[in-house]
Amino acid sequence: MHSLRKWLLSGLLVLVPLIVTLWVLDWVVSTLDQTLQVLPFDWHPDRLLGMHIPGLGVLFALAVVISIGAMASNIIGHRLVNWWHALLHRIPVVRSIYSGVKQVSDTVFSEKGNAFRKALLVSWPQDGMWTIAFLTGTPGGDLAKHLSPKDYLSVYVPTTPNPTGGYFVMVRRDSCIELDMSVDEALTYIVSMGVIVPGARGLKVKAGGPDAGISTT
Repeated sequence: MHSLRKWLLSGLLVLVPLIVTLWVLDWVVSTLDQTLQVLPFDWHPDRLLGMHIPGLGVLFALAVVISIGAMASNIIGHRLVNWWHALLHRIPVVRSIYSGVKQVSDTVFSEKGNAFRKALLVSWPQDGMWTIAFLTGTPGGDLAKHLSPKDYLSVYVPTTPNPTGGYFVMVRRDSCIELDMSVDEALTYIVSMGVIVPGARGLKVKAGGPDAGISTT
C-alpha cells in the first residue's frame, strides 16, 4: 500500500501539470479560433480546405494584431488612432473605462513600460505578517501632499495563486524590504503558493527607515 501511494503521488506530480498546461493551451487555441467567424462564410478555412485545422485562428489573430500595429506606426495610421482616441474620450461612460484601461495597457505593453519595477517583502496585512509585493512607484498628485514620496511607496500586493487580482496600497518605506529576486521569480513563487522557492541569494537592503535604499527607478 505504501508503494502504491508513492506511485500514485508520483504519477499525479507528472500528469497534473501536463494536463493543466494542455487544457490551458486548448482553451486559448479554441478561443482564438473563434476570431475566424469575422471572415465571410465563403472565406472560412474549414470551407476552403474542406477540413478543420486547429490553430488557424491563432495565426489570424496574430496577423490582425501585427497589421494594426504596422498601420498605427505610420503617419496616417497614427493620425487615425489619435482621432479614434479623441472620439472615445467624448463618450461619457466609455471615456472613463477606456482611459483607465489604456493607461494600464500603455504601462504594461509599452517597450518603455515598467509596470512592476522590483519585488518587495512587505508587512501585510498587519504587523508580524509578511507577503511579497511589487513596487509600482510613489504617491503622486494630491496624494503626495498627504503621503510624502520620501516616506511612502506605491505597491501592488497580488493574491495567490492568481496574481491578476490583488490590492494597490501605499506603505511606508521602512516596512518594505527589497528582495534580490526578479519579478518573474517572485511571480513564480506567488503562483506556486511558496512551493517553488527562487535561489536564496539574500537581500539587497534591510528595512530601517525612509532612507532604506529602495530606489523607485
